[in-house]
Amino acid sequence: MASQLLLVDDEPGLREAVQAYLEDSGFTVDVASNAREGLDLARQKLPDLVITDIMMPQVDGYQFLQQLREEPQFKSLPVVFLTARGMTSDRIQGYNAGCDAYLSKPFDPDELVAIVNNLLGKNASRTGDDEVHNIANLARQIADIKSMLTQRGAIAQTPSPIKLDLTPREQSVLDLVVDGLMNKEIARRLETSVRNVEKYVSRLFVKTGTNSRTELVRFALEHGLTKGN
Repeated sequence: MASQLLLVDDEPGLREAVQAYLEDSGFTVDVASNAREGLDLARQKLPDLVITDIMMPQVDGYQFLQQLREEPQFKSLPVVFLTARGMTSDRIQGYNAGCDAYLSKPFDPDELVAIVNNLLGKNASRTGDDEVHNIANLARQIADIKSMLTQRGAIAQTPSPIKLDLTPREQSVLDLVVDGLMNKEIARRLETSVRNVEKYVSRLFVKTGTNSRTELVRFALEHGLTKGN
């Protein structure tokens, strides 16, 4: 499955050219003309990587990056800065702001593709490392979920129904999370990638206003959102 990229740049010509080159290189690319659009698209699409200009009206690239990092689902999202400002001090400011790579305009599009591939590879490795480090935390969450499931009948007796606009796949993932399955097990059950499951779980967090699997399960049970209700 092609990696999902988000390109944010206020120059239409450059935006279209970069989008076309990246799509020719096998990526799926969504585009935004400003940071506000970019943040909305990021929340909707949950991209694997963001490429953004720095010098944009109203909200610049630094502020855009800060807004992304303030949201839990984007804490480790790779971000590449594209900018006409190529001085060393500008690059240092970019890295201090939290970008993962900095490419000065004009640039060779092949270099951009190489940077994107490199960052996506590193992020995949980091995701694997994070999973190892978070096993204990996940185990605690699963234990909490199983504890709640033993009380499921009591919780479900008086649910407070709520209507959420969930896609069929989001509903399937939610049902399996409530059943106590971890992402790898859900991926196997639904015959998809762990990365895709992570995206669906992140979307569920956003739609339900929860921050952990335990909170998500409790929310689903309390509001009758699962197949068992």
